[in-house]
Amino acid sequence: MDHYSEYDALGLAELVQQRHISPIELLELAIKQTEALNPHLNAVIYPLFERARAEARNFKDYSAPFAGVPFLIKDLISSYAGAPTSAGCKILQAINADNDSELVTRFKKAGLLIFGKTNTPEFGIMGITEPRLFGAAHNPWDLQKSTGGSSGGSAAAVAGRLVPMAHGGDGGGSIRIPSSYCGLVGLLPSRGRNPIGPEIGEAWGGLAREHVLTRSVRDSAAMLDCLAGPDDGPPYGIEAGTGSFLSAAKAPCQPLKIAYTTDALYGAEAHPECVSAVEKTVKVLEDLGHTVVQDRPEFDRHLLAKSYLQIVCAWVAWEIEESAKKAGKKAEKGDYELTSWVMGLVGRKNSGFDLTKAIHASHSAARMMGEFHKKYDVFLTATTARPAAEIGALYPSGKDAFSMNILAALPLRSLLNQALDALAEEALSATPNTQLFNQTGQPAMSLPLFETNDKMPVGVQFAAAYGNERLLYSLAGQLEVAMPWHQRKPQLLV
Repeated sequence: MDHYSEYDALGLAELVQQRHISPIELLELAIKQTEALNPHLNAVIYPLFERARAEARNFKDYSAPFAGVPFLIKDLISSYAGAPTSAGCKILQAINADNDSELVTRFKKAGLLIFGKTNTPEFGIMGITEPRLFGAAHNPWDLQKSTGGSSGGSAAAVAGRLVPMAHGGDGGGSIRIPSSYCGLVGLLPSRGRNPIGPEIGEAWGGLAREHVLTRSVRDSAAMLDCLAGPDDGPPYGIEAGTGSFLSAAKAPCQPLKIAYTTDALYGAEAHPECVSAVEKTVKVLEDLGHTVVQDRPEFDRHLLAKSYLQIVCAWVAWEIEESAKKAGKKAEKGDYELTSWVMGLVGRKNSGFDLTKAIHASHSAARMMGEFHKKYDVFLTATTARPAAEIGALYPSGKDAFSMNILAALPLRSLLNQALDALAEEALSATPNTQLFNQTGQPAMSLPLFETNDKMPVGVQFAAAYGNERLLYSLAGQLEVAMPWHQRKPQLLV
């Protein structure tokens, strides 16, 4: 068991490929670890142990890149035939999917053995994983702290060594925020890089993309090699590029021109320890031979934050209607969490013109960042503006919950728009640095380079021009060697 916890996914696959351990033996180690630690973490909410055991006993493809490696998928977006995709919503928890999404098909082709689904907030709309349906996921570095969201269950599982790698999705930071809080590598791929079909053409208007959370850079890169490429009928495409992502992660990183800021992009201020993480990273990058300049794109942060939320609210309205349709009933307030319901009301009450303005603002931001990356290879920020909060601290309560109940009871468009303006000022204050890259379509990666004074992980974020994941992997591989994080273990394991 001690040895299992030390390997990354490619390392475990190599053991299987060389017949040092069988897939069923490896799976039993993962199940044993999950049974021991999941009661503390609440990371896995749908165990699929027996199904995985049957697949492990009949495993045949020993040449697959991740042959026989135990794996967990997030309970959101991607469907796994015979298991629910509840999205943290109670009216969906008993409805099993009748097909695999394309991403899950590719996970299987890569050799992964899926043995459970992980915790997520309802519809993935919060940067914390504390759904009323399943309860909070707990951070293995401090069980009283948030894992972030929305891939918080996956982050807890990987950081807690249940698995070396798990599925995640990112519509506004939902891979990168949990990676920052839990000490992991988290990539938001470029828009269109990984498939999201066949049931939908895009999620959250193209804001959301799926990938994995890992402990090593090479696992993230190798998994992108397995997943990248269009499925049938995608709404947009992206050039494949040359060379594998794994090769890029192993290749020497050439000197880069990097811009950085310690500002909170969509927020008022950044915590001193998040600022310190960026400043220390700048020093390391300069020592590695990169040119680092304090600079940032200038934009109306309120406009972009409001535009981001406007798009999300429209999609939440759609998700509420679709979930009720799947459940065979009318959508009712009591079937959803208050935040979801009110955001859905905003989405319903606002016009197509409002949504078009929000989409245009996001597209303008993409053009802005395209120009910015003519000057700079990489843009560096803190991943979040604050370290991980206590569980419950960021969940709407008190005055906020009272206000939302008023809005739910009296959903006047003018009041809902006032609430949207307030959200744009306040809702992203803890996690204001990730949404921009969902809007622009760029790839962005959080790396676990530092810890706070109380030994909690704090991530640093790197963004590159659209389609340039290889550059991010090359830089990440260099930093992994220069500032190795693998020796750190969360408090739960110590």
